[in-house]
Amino acid sequence: MTDFGAFWDLVILVLAALLPALLYLAWVRKSERFMAEPWSALLSSFAYGAIVATLVSATLEVILVALGTAVSHSFPAPEFTFLNGNSSAGLFFLVLVIAPFVEEGLKASGVVRAGARFRLVSDGPVFGASVGLGFGFFETLLYGLGAFLTGGLAAGLGLIFIRSLSSVLLHGSTTAMFGYGYAQAKFRGGGYTTAGYYFLAVLMHASFNALASLSAILLAVHVNVLTSSQADVIGLVLAITYAFAAIEHARSVIARTNFPGASAPHPRYRPPPVKPRTDPTRNR
Repeated sequence: MTDFGAFWDLVILVLAALLPALLYLAWVRKSERFMAEPWSALLSSFAYGAIVATLVSATLEVILVALGTAVSHSFPAPEFTFLNGNSSAGLFFLVLVIAPFVEEGLKASGVVRAGARFRLVSDGPVFGASVGLGFGFFETLLYGLGAFLTGGLAAGLGLIFIRSLSSVLLHGSTTAMFGYGYAQAKFRGGGYTTAGYYFLAVLMHASFNALASLSAILLAVHVNVLTSSQADVIGLVLAITYAFAAIEHARSVIARTNFPGASAPHPRYRPPPVKPRTDPTRNR
């Protein structure tokens, strides 16, 4: 705790987590030069990602891990070890499978919620980024609070800084890509597009988590080419690079699809029938 007291420490942590996420959102929004979305709509999606998607995801993950642990205890066979949340295999299963599927699904619900506001295909990734960045902000704040309680303000700010360069961007980019797929399906048809981009978001999320967990993975597979500290540093650099590359790709997608006529009419749209013009001189 600083000399200012616990309240101001909390304010500092909230601002440290919130400001980078909002700056990233402004950066993404700037990619949409034509018919840019109003801040009120984007902040609403940001809040949905921060509160609803984060808290519901955390609740579901706790429930799934508890159920998996119970199953592994009921069937104590090696093939069920990955379900045990208290084991290394269970931790990897949570990080690489459960978390990506659950979190991307809840963030995707925020994109669907905003779907009625879409006017162009580019709106999908913009709203997706806003939901994802909101999720990344609140998740990072929770991690920062945990570090603060165990190691003080410096530890909390340090963790928030690292996650703001990596995880926050990753959450924004994965949901942006889902938003792109959902917008394409909305304007051009094909439900498979939405499903395909959801699985792409899950794959991106899992790949990032694997990079961030490089040290633990190398230890688990008994590869000793690097020390634990070296693997941590390399994994962090790779994760940050991956996150920035992903958000840059999302911004390029927004720029490519942000122009009049970029969105074809919805395939279920049918224009009203045109009545044949009558010739007044006919049949005289």
